[in-house]
Amino acid sequence: MTRLRGTLGSVALPLVLPGVLLGLVVNGVPDYHRSPLVHAARFLQDGKELYEIACADCHGIDGRGVDLNTVGFDVPVPDFTECSFSSREPDADWIAVASAGGPVRAFDEAMPSFGEALSVEQLQSIMDYIRGFCDNNRWPRGELNLPRPLITEKAYPEDEAVTTVFVDLDGAGSIINEVVYERRFGTRTQIELKLPFGFRETAPANGEWNAGICDVTAGLKHVLHSSLERGSILSVGGEIKFPTGNEGNGFGKGTGVIEPFVTFGQILPGDAFLHLQGIIEFPTGTSGETEVVWRAALGRTLTQAHFGRTWSPMIEILGQKALGGGSADWDLVPQFQVTLNTRQHVMANFGVRIPVNGSSQRPRPTQLLVYVLWDWFDGGFFDGW
Repeated sequence: MTRLRGTLGSVALPLVLPGVLLGLVVNGVPDYHRSPLVHAARFLQDGKELYEIACADCHGIDGRGVDLNTVGFDVPVPDFTECSFSSREPDADWIAVASAGGPVRAFDEAMPSFGEALSVEQLQSIMDYIRGFCDNNRWPRGELNLPRPLITEKAYPEDEAVTTVFVDLDGAGSIINEVVYERRFGTRTQIELKLPFGFRETAPANGEWNAGICDVTAGLKHVLHSSLERGSILSVGGEIKFPTGNEGNGFGKGTGVIEPFVTFGQILPGDAFLHLQGIIEFPTGTSGETEVVWRAALGRTLTQAHFGRTWSPMIEILGQKALGGGSADWDLVPQFQVTLNTRQHVMANFGVRIPVNGSSQRPRPTQLLVYVLWDWFDGGFFDGW
């Protein structure tokens, strides 16, 4: 997600989600949800009329926000016409804050709750109207930002930092950490940098371990098509792995690898979702083989209570085959992602990678995988707990 004006998480972010919704209230000003106007709004369904009654006093008729000297509080009001801000969160998150108030997502109490004054259907009508303030439909909607699997690349472009730990559960010991930095540019493009490093057991008999950096990766991803109506998003991209790791100690392949890929996301009924990814790995040297990789992840998101913590159990199917011949390798990765904090911008995922078939040419251990994901657009890592 791109940066708002000012400091992330400390100035603009207290209204990133709640600001969209239904007007800010300050001490000494009557609660909007108790005012005669909002009481009258109970009988309205038109999003424009509801917005003008409940929201416009703070957010402006044009959605750009009223000057702080006018509204009488010191929390900046967001600009709904900035598509880089207004397109990124799904309607469900905005409606949660409108219904239950800012604290439901650890935002400022200046954002009141309207759950007793307006129905979910009315809040949805307001959201539909607010969406119209963004006049550039090239921005993929936040509903298409599906939960991130452990291995499969998702199609949605993001601003995230992810740290993943891979622990071999059999064979020689291995603990690899991978730090991923993702940054979004423009409406549909994302760059990515992966820095893996870790420890490998080189002499199990006497407990000797080596530490080192693995092959560093740089990548680019671009959305070709997104459709909220169809619930789908399609992206293409590519990664370059640089041979920075020591092949002899098991930290690298000994050659660079170019990996073009295509990735697809689909919203399914019942809060389920699907990720698909296809990759071709081209080694830049003569020592490697060209390989085809395919990945799929199927999951479902479950919400605790009404607007609480989300749990997303998933199952990934991973396949890989050398084009020169031989059989394909298949792995399964059962896992679940869970939001850790109230703002839900820090998440964890836990899973186990299980080889389905064996290969004497490329043996694979069972692995424990854990990641911690920080969506830094929504605030600092320690914000929103």
